[in-house]
Amino acid sequence: MLVTVKSERRRAILAEINRLARGPVVAGTLSQRSTRCAGAGCHCRANPPVLHGPYPTWRHQVNGRQVTTTLIAEEAEQLRPALAAHRRLRELVKELETLSSADFESRRASK
Repeated sequence: MLVTVKSERRRAILAEINRLARGPVVAGTLSQRSTRCAGAGCHCRANPPVLHGPYPTWRHQVNGRQVTTTLIAEEAEQLRPALAAHRRLRELVKELETLSSADFESRRASK
């Protein structure tokens, strides 16, 4: 019975990975960022400062380096599902690794 449950869960994980892989999958995080400009007389330089923004910001890795990209609101909304798909994909891969390790250990112990 345990093997059947593991097999069914493994099939379900692989099916969900296949479904996720059909759409965009993008790594990174979205956040809101406020900034200060270079204008000497701007309100962002006042005391207390009133910063510009908040602006949606996408942080991600490119060739091993952290990149921060300022987006417009529409771009951020388009990116949100792809970021969620990436997070879910990573969760599923971790679960699949756990199942595979447990399966390997149980086969090893039964020898």
